[in-house]
Amino acid sequence: MSAKDNHSGVSRRDFIKLGAGAAFAVAGSALPGFSSGADQTTLACSFRSLTNPYYTSFNKGAQNFAKSAGLPYVPLTTEGSSEKGIADIRALLQKTGGNLVLNVDPNDSADARVIVEACQKAGAFVTTIWNKPKELHPWDVNPNYVAHLSYDGVEYGEATATELFKSMGGKGGIVALGGIFSNVPAIERKAGLDAALKKFPNIQLLDFQVADWNSQKAFPIMQAWMTRFNSKVKGVWAANDDMALGAIEALRAEGLAGQIPVTGMDGTSPGLSAIKSGELVASVDWDPYWLGGIGLSMGLEAKQKKIDVATLSKDKRESFCKATFVTKANVQDVIKRAADPTVDWNTLYARVAGPVVYR
Repeated sequence: MSAKDNHSGVSRRDFIKLGAGAAFAVAGSALPGFSSGADQTTLACSFRSLTNPYYTSFNKGAQNFAKSAGLPYVPLTTEGSSEKGIADIRALLQKTGGNLVLNVDPNDSADARVIVEACQKAGAFVTTIWNKPKELHPWDVNPNYVAHLSYDGVEYGEATATELFKSMGGKGGIVALGGIFSNVPAIERKAGLDAALKKFPNIQLLDFQVADWNSQKAFPIMQAWMTRFNSKVKGVWAANDDMALGAIEALRAEGLAGQIPVTGMDGTSPGLSAIKSGELVASVDWDPYWLGGIGLSMGLEAKQKKIDVATLSKDKRESFCKATFVTKANVQDVIKRAADPTVDWNTLYARVAGPVVYR
């Protein structure tokens, strides 16, 4: 078999790479070799893994901002472990003496409180992405907890489900892949799916399982579903592109890739390619490149006292940001933008869509 199927938007080699433990994925955690001048602020991002295209783009955005600021940058990966994520951040806080600006996507929601408190104690500045407890707010930890950035998962979970159901003619059975149970975006996106199901009574949810945002976990789940439900499966909803791609590979093994509609979210490069080829119906581009850098930019401006976060409106402290719903109609434009991203890191709030809504 060739490395890339002629009918595939994602090469089998690339799919395998998504789950491979790339050596550089944990390179940012090698703190013993890290050094920074005592008077120089260190920038850092903490996120799940560099084997996921979403976080690869997130990290590139952070690197670009760090280069523009002329400051050292350290990527930290949790590899799905809250303990590792928190320990690495604490180690970096100690090594920098708290002279740190951190942009963090906590592995679990509860991790955010521990991380924020550690940063506050050390005098560091932190922005959280996606995950945090509802009762934890940046304005309660001034000035160190700069902002929380997220997107309306319910809205977009429903939007992708609706697009999927329409592509199925409004009837038939679907299977659904969710993220980590304790992740806020996973919970919200599932709520969006549930909302769409209520509006389409002729769509039947055959089964819902979590695959931890991971294509390699989604692949065997989809294989088992095809054995269990066979021709009853008329569509696949996935809470992110990576899991959607795992499902597509399982469908490809059955000769059904591109025939059974699949939706994802994240707007990753492989996901966009799959939309272009017709194997993925829809996705949502959160622009992780922008997220990776803008969280650092907000934190650095707060640290340098260019902004006084205590005086900002709450929608600028806890923000739902603007996203792009992607289908075949606009995928080429999104691909073009992703290939050559241009961001004004000084424009902090242009993409604020409104305050975070807790449902």
